[in-house]
Amino acid sequence: MTDLNKRSLMKVAALTALTSAVLIGCGKKEEAAAPAAAPAPAPVAAAPAPKPEPLKIAFAYVGPVGDGGWTFAHDNGRKAVEKEFGDKVVTSFVENVPESADAERVLRDMASQGNKLVFGTTFGYMEPMLKVAPDFKDVKFEHATGYKTADNMRTYDSRTYEGAYMAGIIAGSMTKTNTLGVVASIPIPEVIRNINSFTMGAQSVNPKVKTKVVWVNGWFDPPKETEAATSLINGGADVLMQNTDSSAVLQTAEKLGKRAFGWDSDMTAYGPKAHLGSAVINWAPYYIKATKDALEGTWTTGGVWWGVKEGAIDMVSVADDVPAEAKAKVDEVRAGLKAGTYNIWKGPLVGQDGKEVLAKDAVADDKFLGGVKFYVKGVEGKVPN
Repeated sequence: MTDLNKRSLMKVAALTALTSAVLIGCGKKEEAAAPAAAPAPAPVAAAPAPKPEPLKIAFAYVGPVGDGGWTFAHDNGRKAVEKEFGDKVVTSFVENVPESADAERVLRDMASQGNKLVFGTTFGYMEPMLKVAPDFKDVKFEHATGYKTADNMRTYDSRTYEGAYMAGIIAGSMTKTNTLGVVASIPIPEVIRNINSFTMGAQSVNPKVKTKVVWVNGWFDPPKETEAATSLINGGADVLMQNTDSSAVLQTAEKLGKRAFGWDSDMTAYGPKAHLGSAVINWAPYYIKATKDALEGTWTTGGVWWGVKEGAIDMVSVADDVPAEAKAKVDEVRAGLKAGTYNIWKGPLVGQDGKEVLAKDAVADDKFLGGVKFYVKGVEGKVPN
């Protein structure tokens, strides 16, 4: 083979190799890359459940929230509800609602404004509330100190006579004239029962005690309460109790150098020298229970009457100069009431006229207590009609 032929063959082989390389390279460039998988859509978060509307609660007060007594105690209970349930409730109140046609108007207005739990905090609201309740079947009505109910209206009360009895123990131990005085509001069984219990407590430590009463025919009337307290002191009473809502009785005793008790709330600050102790009501336990019932759908009609046993009544801020024996007696009674082993209204018990009202060892039931319309022996005067 000549050198020319060798060169020709080598040139053909080189061209063939180059062509193959080009074709192979072109083949690689034509291979398309596999498309990337699309990302999965993110899950859609579930919408939060709508927050329940708060329970709207309204309170109708017979006096001003600053009375230092009855209404002040109720308003402390309202505040306890707010603290207990937070944003689950919204509360409101109307003060100085008279026990008249105005009460019906206020209660109806409260229900119309979307309140689903309405408290009427005085005896005189009973009939107005009974008129309003049937027109608002979805509203729960609560009446303090009454005895009539409806399908959506129940009653609640505090055994204030237990506080009055403990006050009587102290009064009977402290009196120098053996004459006690009571400034009374309205002659309903609740108030008459308290006058009697105060007298019975005093007689348990001092059988010589007698009790004088002046009625003012109102719950909150400081001028009349002052006048009544002054009259009692002028008549020989040196220790006073009240069943009215202001601090006027204690302040009058302070001014005239006598002794007295706070009522419904701790009134020490209104007459520190005169103050012997305060028979207080704690409405918080009941108001919290009633609100819980409404929130949980367990509310039912009926009646509730709570006292020392349930933490609703107590004697507080007893003065330092009260004898140790009297303080011990109060502690004994309180413990017995809490345990359910002590009965204040237990026979033998006679009325003012000397006739037996409870036989020996007989214990008054709530029906008997709810219908007390007589004075016990030792209370002077007549029960007004």
